[in-house]
Amino acid sequence: MPWTRVRLNAFGGPENLVLETVVDLPEPRAGEVRIRVLVTSAAFTDVMIRKGMYPDVKDKPPFTPGYDTVGIVDATGPGAVRFAPGDRVADLTTIGAYADYICLPEDRLTPVPEGVSDVDALGMILSAVTPYQMLTRVAKLQAGQSLLIHGAGGAVGTAMLQLARDAGIAAFGTDVAAKHDLIRSLGATPLEADAPEVAVLEATGGVDAVFDPLGGDSLARSLHALKPGGMLVAFGFTKEVLGRGGSIPMDLVKLKLWDWLPNGHATAFYSIGAMRRKHPEWFRDDLATLFEMLAQGRIAPVVAEVLPLAEVQHAHERVEAGEVAGKLVLRVTEQ
Repeated sequence: MPWTRVRLNAFGGPENLVLETVVDLPEPRAGEVRIRVLVTSAAFTDVMIRKGMYPDVKDKPPFTPGYDTVGIVDATGPGAVRFAPGDRVADLTTIGAYADYICLPEDRLTPVPEGVSDVDALGMILSAVTPYQMLTRVAKLQAGQSLLIHGAGGAVGTAMLQLARDAGIAAFGTDVAAKHDLIRSLGATPLEADAPEVAVLEATGGVDAVFDPLGGDSLARSLHALKPGGMLVAFGFTKEVLGRGGSIPMDLVKLKLWDWLPNGHATAFYSIGAMRRKHPEWFRDDLATLFEMLAQGRIAPVVAEVLPLAEVQHAHERVEAGEVAGKLVLRVTEQ
């Protein structure tokens, strides 16, 4: 049976993402299930992978990108007994989800609760587990404390603001002016994307944690926004990926150096992939917790738009331009 997937022909721009038709369905191996993909997304992590700048992906083109997925089990391989055909499941795939079908080990998968939409469930996998783990497992913030996140109007940022509101944590967020109303609607105080150190410190009074996906010169601004004893958590390198300064190796060195200095601050670098490899049980537990919060109405992903997979190039262009408020979802197949 013919099916469709996206092939990345070479590292580089969105034009390297092309649709191709495959003749035969993939067959699940021992311990695997075949999943008919319902939805995936275009995230900045996918942009990094497309450019060959994501450390966790060692594959060379051609391959199929796609960092997260919600789909329906279509077939089971030998020895796979945890799920049955028709079950709806979610996973952080890293690559491979820009396709009608994907085979995955069943022990990686998390069941999606009844009553939760495909799109909302997708919004929990990468975009909500990331801030949830940074908030609870890295910075370990408590009610009454405060945080600042850069890029607050994006998918991870909007999830972080909701989690902070739910936990009783005061939140500030930098982003372009067009996203300030969205930031306010999530209970946070918006700041200009390029607000200098003095303005950030004046507006916040100093915060207990800063979450920085930008890297480069933004890291120093973030460090200086901390209260004594505060923590800077870096989780991306947007500036280098977009050619706006910064260096991934140098940024990591700076974080290590600052962590050693007796300046009263702590630093950390967060990678959802590295955290999952080290603590796979945390990923399963945290995603299940977020699904429960979603069902309870305590968090709801901000979805910018749902586009068909055929518009993957356009979706990547929009994400790279920084114009997406919330999460950009790609619909692959219908239920």
